Amino acid sequence: MAASRGPPLLGFRALALALLLAILLLLGCSAPAAYAGAEGVLRQVVGRRGDDGGGGNFFEPFNVTYDHRAVLIGGKRRMLVSAGLHYPRATSEMWPSLIAKCKEGGADVIETYVFWNGHEPAKGQYYFEERFDLVKFVKLVAAEGLFLFLRIGPYACAEWNFGGFPVWLRDIPGIEFRTDNEPFKAEMQTFVTKIVTLMKEEKLYSWQGGPIILQQIENEYGNIQGNYGQAGKRYMQWAAQMAIGLDTGIPWVMCRQTDAPEEIIDTCNAFYCDGFKPNSYNKPTIWTEDWDGWYADWGGALPHRSAEDSAFAVARFYQRGGSLQNYYMYFGGTNFARTAGGPLQITSYDYDAPIDEYGILRQPKWGHLKDLHTAIKLCEPALIAVDGSPQYIKLGSMQEAHVYSTGEVHTNGSMAGNAQICSAFLANIDEHKYASVWIFGKSYSLPPWSVSILPDCENVAFNTARIGAQTSVFTVESGSPSRSSRHKPSILSLTSGGPYLSSTWWTSKETIGTWGGNNFAVQGILEHLNVTKDISDYLWYTTRVNISDADIAFWSSKGVLPSLTIDKIRDVARVFVNGKLAGSQVGHWVSLKQPIQLVEGLNELTLLSEIVGLQNYGAFLEKDGAGFRGQVTLTGLSDGDVDLTNSLWTYQVGLKGEFSMIYAPEKQGCAGWSRMQDSTMFSTPKGTDPVAIDLGSMGKGQAWVNGHLIGRYWSLVAPESGCSSSCYYPGAYNERKCQSNCGMPTQNWY
Repeated sequence: MAASRGPPLLGFRALALALLLAILLLLGCSAPAAYAGAEGVLRQVVGRRGDDGGGGNFFEPFNVTYDHRAVLIGGKRRMLVSAGLHYPRATSEMWPSLIAKCKEGGADVIETYVFWNGHEPAKGQYYFEERFDLVKFVKLVAAEGLFLFLRIGPYACAEWNFGGFPVWLRDIPGIEFRTDNEPFKAEMQTFVTKIVTLMKEEKLYSWQGGPIILQQIENEYGNIQGNYGQAGKRYMQWAAQMAIGLDTGIPWVMCRQTDAPEEIIDTCNAFYCDGFKPNSYNKPTIWTEDWDGWYADWGGALPHRSAEDSAFAVARFYQRGGSLQNYYMYFGGTNFARTAGGPLQITSYDYDAPIDEYGILRQPKWGHLKDLHTAIKLCEPALIAVDGSPQYIKLGSMQEAHVYSTGEVHTNGSMAGNAQICSAFLANIDEHKYASVWIFGKSYSLPPWSVSILPDCENVAFNTARIGAQTSVFTVESGSPSRSSRHKPSILSLTSGGPYLSSTWWTSKETIGTWGGNNFAVQGILEHLNVTKDISDYLWYTTRVNISDADIAFWSSKGVLPSLTIDKIRDVARVFVNGKLAGSQVGHWVSLKQPIQLVEGLNELTLLSEIVGLQNYGAFLEKDGAGFRGQVTLTGLSDGDVDLTNSLWTYQVGLKGEFSMIYAPEKQGCAGWSRMQDSTMFSTPKGTDPVAIDLGSMGKGQAWVNGHLIGRYWSLVAPESGCSSSCYYPGAYNERKCQSNCGMPTQNWY
């Protein structure tokens, strides 16, 4: 997406008997009816491949084409429901269950991005293991009888670090991202070709008996194309032709690209896409990103989108001629390790999706949408039968009907005994009033902002505003594997004891400033990423300042302190004077002004720049950078201000504990741990339910379990205002509507 509720999963059936929780407090600083997509059209070959990707086909090979009405699977039009599920945002152990829940919810297709920086962390060095085992994921999708929509990009956005670009890309001489630039195009083509070749080698395209039916090149480029002028237009056309030239044998799409070439399907990304039409009559109407929730930022409230409004948007899409709709997200998951995007996006990517971050059904959203999908599938014969536009009937000032049938329907009379195929959608787009409408010889009551679906043009199978699904109740029993609700996971609170927790905390104190032999000194302020290459969130800057007795006397007489000012900082900056924390600033390219206490003689001034996710959206990403911009100045001295920008600064990448790997069980003996009270060791709770860890009492840092970085944690609190006790969903949705969690930390559970 160009564009979260709950903790990431920690406990799965693959957890070891005893888990070592090494929480790296990186400074100790506190901070404020299932429908299988292939069935009925294609014959799935059962038992020919295992989860390990053995030989044989998943399906009888089939072609994928399209016409103006729909995607054609094996030569037949289909109305398709797609579920967004990003494979690296779950552990591979979770994939089978998640895919099965997508299928049970009525999905025909699984959609995922491909994440370039996960698969090529260093130039020419590829990684397809564990959470990035793309081939295994695709084969698991196929094993469930579902299709796959592979969005190769390779720019993803997706609230993913650097939008999916590897940071080494910035260092290629003369490179400019996403424009008519030869160095960039060469690297992009190499990676896209790598993915396509891998899919062909594994026989995963539809014509090979695999599940892949659609692909995407680029991503929402139309949003920023104008920034690049004619070079942007040339690049877009090059990307399209490059993709077509890879001869994948299935259609390519470009989302939010109104000038996409004729051979590429342009598609819609938005909260509502019922008014969208592609740029050619020859292309079907596809909704690549149905934003059924939204992401969250540190220090912000949590967005929610109601089940009723999500269902309304989807029903309206199919009512008005849509053919394939993809939930972004159906399962959001977790930004494990340092994969969260920026600025300042949280570790959870729950997204208020129908399957929550733990892999548990979010009710009533999942169940309500499942009922919707069942109703749409009942309408599919009529929907695919109409070659042109459906019959349109105005039922009132804000009420309308669309009728799909194999022949002309007389809507004033009863449909009883009519042999022709007929389905109807009745919509009331009034945000406040119920409406009673007359059609097919009878009256229908329509709640505000709702759609009724009549698969036989007579009986209402589903109304988007009337929920029949159960509702989840979230309660937590800390320190125990038992749960008061089967809809949420156990919570291990690190501030309490319990049968699964040991009796001791251990702590290791972090060195401020330079700590290792790989530091270096240079005059001037260097850009953060140019130094760290994103191998760490952290970069230390240290210099020395000499203070005279005249300065001390001046401050004493005036009753003031000097201040350190930085024109602009990105994400987090911390100021240390002589080894002690003086203050911090949080923000995206905001100014810093920090009063500091200096002593006579030499003072050591240390700055710590902390990244919390690299920019993932917008033009000129390669130029955004990190760290500090502008002047670094010491103000309030007796002889005036002192510009420190071009002073001699010593640089140190990362934290000592981070590079000493004190989080790894095998490195515990080298960490210099000191004993404290409370607990860090815990045994695996019984059963196979997910486990969450409550880090709400912590400050800011990174959390590791058995040597695996589960993500950044931070106790930033959302503003008190902006949330309401209830949400009136009718009317156009936006991410600020129906927020929750005001006055609370944005994320407590991991």
